[in-house]
Amino acid sequence: MTTLTTAPLAPLLERLFEQADAATSPALADIPREERARLMRSKTEYLQFYGRMKDLWLPVSRETGALLYLLARSTRARNIVEFGTSFGISTLHLAAALRDNGGGRLISSEFEPSKVARAREHLAAGGLDDLVEVREGDALKTLGVDLPASVDLVLLDGAKALYGDVLDLLEPRLRPGALIVADNADYCPDYLARVRAPDSGYLSIAFAEDVELSMRIG
Repeated sequence: MTTLTTAPLAPLLERLFEQADAATSPALADIPREERARLMRSKTEYLQFYGRMKDLWLPVSRETGALLYLLARSTRARNIVEFGTSFGISTLHLAAALRDNGGGRLISSEFEPSKVARAREHLAAGGLDDLVEVREGDALKTLGVDLPASVDLVLLDGAKALYGDVLDLLEPRLRPGALIVADNADYCPDYLARVRAPDSGYLSIAFAEDVELSMRIG
């Protein structure tokens, strides 16, 4: 029995995934596919773009959520940082692992106020809010201060073009063996080139169709 697979979290996650699957965004539908891909790679228009998609949940998949829990549990993570809270589905998986690891701290960042509020509600409903600090604002600012001296696990799932910039903020805190999970990393080729380079200080592999899993080795 785990926090992830029992009440109140298991039925809550099922309900949230169903809501995420059903969510639509008229604002996103109005953006042509090529323009959408360009905006996802932009370092200057990400706040406006993701602001237009505030009604979309943009969650990790069920499989990636389970992967996050497994990785956090197997590494006995105590300090986790998340870039991109959205409505908190990935946050719930990571916090469940902290609970089952005996405690810890999860710092998550989300710039959209309505999503911050909903994520906090979901964390409270799952009984995990005591383990999580959701910081509201641009992650380039919110994740630049007051971080643990040693970080065990990082999830990158916010504005794709900023993956490298967020890694710059966190890299000095990553302990040897720390894991970085980057969702939809194919939208940030510079990030992929960085973590896959032989002299990067990382061992990195593509996992499934849309996840890059990296380990800090230097």
